[in-house]
Amino acid sequence: MSSLTSKQRLALAICDFLNTSVTDGTLPADDKDNIEVAVNCIAESFKVDPADSAAVSAAIGSQNLAQIYGVYEKLKGSAAKPAAGATSSTSSVPPTTVSEEDKKKAESLKGQGNRAMSQQDYQSAIDLYSQALALHPGNAIFLSNRAAAYSALKDHESARADAEAAVDIDPKYTKAWSRLGLARFALGDAKGAMEAYQAGIDNEGNGGSEAMKKGYETAKRRVEELEGDAGRSSSPAARGAGAGAGAGAGGMPDLASLASMFGGGGGPGGGAGGGGGMPDLSSIMNNPMFASMAQNLMSNPDMMNNLMSNPRLRQMAEQFGSGGGMPDMGSLMNDPNIADMARNFMGGAGGAGGTPGAGGAGRGAPQ
Repeated sequence: MSSLTSKQRLALAICDFLNTSVTDGTLPADDKDNIEVAVNCIAESFKVDPADSAAVSAAIGSQNLAQIYGVYEKLKGSAAKPAAGATSSTSSVPPTTVSEEDKKKAESLKGQGNRAMSQQDYQSAIDLYSQALALHPGNAIFLSNRAAAYSALKDHESARADAEAAVDIDPKYTKAWSRLGLARFALGDAKGAMEAYQAGIDNEGNGGSEAMKKGYETAKRRVEELEGDAGRSSSPAARGAGAGAGAGAGGMPDLASLASMFGGGGGPGGGAGGGGGMPDLSSIMNNPMFASMAQNLMSNPDMMNNLMSNPRLRQMAEQFGSGGGMPDMGSLMNDPNIADMARNFMGGAGGAGGTPGAGGAGRGAPQ
């Protein structure tokens, strides 16, 4: 069940809605055969099993598709009809009154969701934030926190949807902008990520936080890389290298390539321009500096993806793979971006700063 994608869960929710519409009298019994055909087609197309009650329950959580859409309509209707002369973002809060009791219950559920996040139980966190939203629709903090949980599960489409809803409701809640920037960056929309981080900086004021500015700079560099690539004729080999190293490519980069990059320049005989093939990985990991870096990278695959998306490092990997040997590491570290990245990796805490996918600017602690 946990392996189902967001779209597969949505397909199960649609199947549940259609089946329920026949049994609860929403549709006449004469339509039962047509509904069964529709459900079978959806199930076959999305490779899901509507008869698996556990999978359906996990997909829809505590509320069915009709209830979820009802919340969406309230949000949409509220955003389309702001109060006359209103300038505050609170004009997007749904007009329906939420009782104090429901607010307290929702806050309690949010707190449970935050604890689940701290324990890395992201699916439970999503369920708890969803229950909080059912009690208190249109709460930007709940939506933003759920976006962070979706990002942690690599469900960046859902993260983007929640973050976009959150900033529509409260543009001043800047954590939602940073989470929107992260989701867009992970989906390959570097320009959209840059715009989200810029909006966060504008709403923070005073030039923005360091985390937000780092997120903006990383997205900006990616936009510049893409524009540069578009201006050059790329070979099939170059296209293949770019697809594997992109920030939204997903999955772990080739560990052998990473070891080659850092081992060739740091070990004996690995001086400027040195070649020599793949160094002894065990010897590399006996070095406390590299062991610390590896621990930081392994605990955050997004950080490694971001490392491998750096054009200078990617160029170095391609040079090594083509037999050109290692470049001068001293010269490489003169690149301020790479030097800053290296300091973040070695310092541990700094690595979660503001770069998309590194946690601080994009994911961060739930509110």
